[in-house]
Amino acid sequence: MKKNFLYLLSIVFLASCARPIASFTVVGEDRTAPAAIDFENNSENAETYEWDFGDGNTSSEPTPSHRFGSSGNFLVVLKAKKGNKTRKTEKRVKIDAPENCLVEIETEFGIMIAELSDETPLHRDNFSKLAEEGYYDGLLFHRVMQNFMIQGGDPKSKTAKKGASLGNGGPGYEVPAEITTTLTHVKGALAAARTPDHVNPEKKSSGSQFYIVHGKPLSDGSLDQAEGAKDIRYTPEQRAAYLENGGYPSLDQEYTVFGKLISGFDVLDKIAQVKKDRRNRPNEDISMKVRLIR
Repeated sequence: MKKNFLYLLSIVFLASCARPIASFTVVGEDRTAPAAIDFENNSENAETYEWDFGDGNTSSEPTPSHRFGSSGNFLVVLKAKKGNKTRKTEKRVKIDAPENCLVEIETEFGIMIAELSDETPLHRDNFSKLAEEGYYDGLLFHRVMQNFMIQGGDPKSKTAKKGASLGNGGPGYEVPAEITTTLTHVKGALAAARTPDHVNPEKKSSGSQFYIVHGKPLSDGSLDQAEGAKDIRYTPEQRAAYLENGGYPSLDQEYTVFGKLISGFDVLDKIAQVKKDRRNRPNEDISMKVRLIR
């Protein structure tokens, strides 16, 4: 009996003295930016963990999930700790660039990701350039109208006082219109703001201000009316998208649509529902950061 007890005691002692072993595997095969990657922790004899994902972000969770916002070859390091003993292991995680041009619009309500259209190269390249320069960082969604749209991109909004009127600022240039029948104002459409027709008959776009369509529910009848008013015909696919998601077809052929949301519709809904003043400026500032996803 005494020998058995001593044997068990020795096992416990050895286990308490055992060095930690750091080990993990990368889960999943979809590694195109932006990519949410799960990590399976296979470490042994560890009490705490330190993860470094190689993109400036860290975690102390045992089994984390991490979102890589851009492409690259990232060195992921896991440190497994027990007392004053530490062991580490590392692996390379390659995140591929997206096939299409994507931008990330970050707000306090979450992140929206938009795909820019190759059918509007002037707007695509201009928006990408401004995003890459950090032009939009700290600017506000200064005009919000539920069931219509949310608008931002006025550089004056970065330092505007509460309640100040906004919407007249820009980078000092306009972008020629690229209006096409293939891109519509379905919910989530990314489009360029502009000045009215009487001062802008060519429908040139603001150099920086944009809006995202929130929209309203639509019926076949309302789409028929929009077709009649615009003398256009929607394709079966466009009608189906409008009927399923809603939108604002009366803006079609009036403003340049140059992209669409592919995620973050819940964020769009939250922003559209905030309280605002009589100018439709949110009572509490909603700032943005816009990044190009490469």
